[in-house]
Amino acid sequence: MDTTSNEHKWRILAALAGVIFMASLIFNSAAVVLPDIVREFRINFATGQWVLLSYTLVQVSVMPIVGRLGDMLGKRPVFLGGTIAFMVTSILPGLAPTIELLILFRVLQAIGAAFAIALNYGIVIETFPPAERGKALGVFGAIFAAGSIIGPMMGGFIFGALSWRWIFFVAQPFSLISLILAWRYLPASRPTGRQGFDWEGSFLLFTGLLTLMLCLTFGNRLGFRSPTMLALFAVSIYSFWQFVRNEARVKEPLLDLSLFSSPQFNVNLSIRILTNITIGGLWFLFPFYLVDILLIEPLLAGLLLTAFWVCFGVAVLVSGALTDRFGFRPVAGVGLAILALGSYTVGTLNASSSALDFVLRVAPVALGFGISHSPTNSGVMGSVPLERLGIASGTNTIGRFLGRAAGVAVLGTLWAHRVQVKAGPEFNGVVTEAAPAAQIAALQSVSYAALVLIGVTLALIAWETLHSRTASRPVRASS
Repeated sequence: MDTTSNEHKWRILAALAGVIFMASLIFNSAAVVLPDIVREFRINFATGQWVLLSYTLVQVSVMPIVGRLGDMLGKRPVFLGGTIAFMVTSILPGLAPTIELLILFRVLQAIGAAFAIALNYGIVIETFPPAERGKALGVFGAIFAAGSIIGPMMGGFIFGALSWRWIFFVAQPFSLISLILAWRYLPASRPTGRQGFDWEGSFLLFTGLLTLMLCLTFGNRLGFRSPTMLALFAVSIYSFWQFVRNEARVKEPLLDLSLFSSPQFNVNLSIRILTNITIGGLWFLFPFYLVDILLIEPLLAGLLLTAFWVCFGVAVLVSGALTDRFGFRPVAGVGLAILALGSYTVGTLNASSSALDFVLRVAPVALGFGISHSPTNSGVMGSVPLERLGIASGTNTIGRFLGRAAGVAVLGTLWAHRVQVKAGPEFNGVVTEAAPAAQIAALQSVSYAALVLIGVTLALIAWETLHSRTASRPVRASS
């Protein structure tokens, strides 16, 4: 694919954007109506987490496979097939009569979504010249934000007028438009030579992630020291250890470990994971705070959550242009500092906060996340050779979804644990029905945990900046 002069580059970007828009629309709509899903199926908080976790976990597990297939078969057939699968499987969750089938259908939906979106960053990097990549990634992020803006409003409106099930029936036209544009303009570029596929590595990665997420979500209820949880944790550690050993010895690895030889790649990928842990956990808890604590109607709650993604969309557009001008490091640093401020202000929310209070305290989180989004993308993708863009794109997207899944699991579990502690030993009900004071105190604990995570990202970007300056400094010849 021509990286310097593609006359259809903006049409290709539009094709990718349609799928991203649909995925963002459905994901954020589902988050808004999750409290109602919990009530309708009469499930506990940990089971409710799996409505979102099943989707993100499967995406994380499948995306390395998709990245590898993109390098093997070419990005066009993988993207086209994934878009069709995503369109079809996105209908199924709305038809689920039980929570078990809902989670199963979310798994199938996640597989289709992974094939449709895992290669998108790689396609953008291949399609646009270096001078325009920041702008393209900024537009790409803004499209994701647009879906995130409309998603909460749509989820609240549909829930108020119809049922939460309808959120899965309204987004398919966007994927259809993507399919038509990609079929017409996305060029075929199949790599030469025969390449193998790492089935053992795929199985080990999926097993490690699945057992880790099960341990994190159900550990609070069953006890992290229970035999079941200890066994799950042991299986997870062993699977990850065997996965790394396998990737180091196979000829065609699922995850190219040589990518991790670059400090720029490592730092920016780590930042993406940590920031998405923060966003994933907070975004998961915000609807419960608005609906269960402030007693706000779902439609208004969706409108309030929309403010988050409006701020994100504005910030990500500006940061794309700033990244092209100033480089990714200073822009990422500013964004992370603002995100740290937002992590603190979320902890100042209480049971008497107004809708305006919520927007003002959440806005720095969105602005900081948006400003750091494009530069960290550029930092990851700009550190790898062109022939490894497919697998790097998959790894980059994994960082985002792994962070989101871990945020829901870890920060959601932290919140549930702190609710039980604050509610007292006599409380044995569902945590979402605990006294508001206990839930608010738990949200403050999550806020402080998020602040620690963002503090780590600031330390990482500072270290990488100093390292890059030292590495680029010419060595003086000894006399």
